[in-house]
Amino acid sequence: MLAEKYPERIKQIFAKYPDKRSAVMPLLYLAQEEYGWLTEEALREVAGLCDIDPTQARSIAGFYTMFAEKPKGKYWLQVCTDLPCALRGADQFFHELCEYLGVDPEHGGTTDDGLFTVEPVMCLAACDKAPVLQNNFHFHENLNIEHAKQLIEKWRAEAAAEEDKDDEAE
Repeated sequence: MLAEKYPERIKQIFAKYPDKRSAVMPLLYLAQEEYGWLTEEALREVAGLCDIDPTQARSIAGFYTMFAEKPKGKYWLQVCTDLPCALRGADQFFHELCEYLGVDPEHGGTTDDGLFTVEPVMCLAACDKAPVLQNNFHFHENLNIEHAKQLIEKWRAEAAAEEDKDDEAE
């Protein structure tokens, strides 16, 4: 449970807000960081910490695109395809990225190996730097498909190295 594993972080989060209900978003981030996505149990846990109904926590998680309500790949790639970004080539970039990863080029999805999840989103607040790719909340701006392929291969190598390290530890 979050309260047992992260008591100091939770204490620091609550210290920033006069009303503990206001800490729901940072605690949802913490839960997502811990579990990889917001499970029903995680939503209930955050709701309990904030003294709110789980339905309230679920409605907040459902409203914001930065919260995952179903399992995602290790690398969660979001591409803004809103009109201003589309005018700078984001639609074509998204399509090419999906094709490169072998997921649905219309809607995105998760790769067969579970490593990457690609999704279109409506705003990453960087229209002037489109195409923009957000990977696990880190931005990569002014992209083209070749640079994106380099990033993907770098992330694949990092994931493989982590897996090798885990295998050696066993």
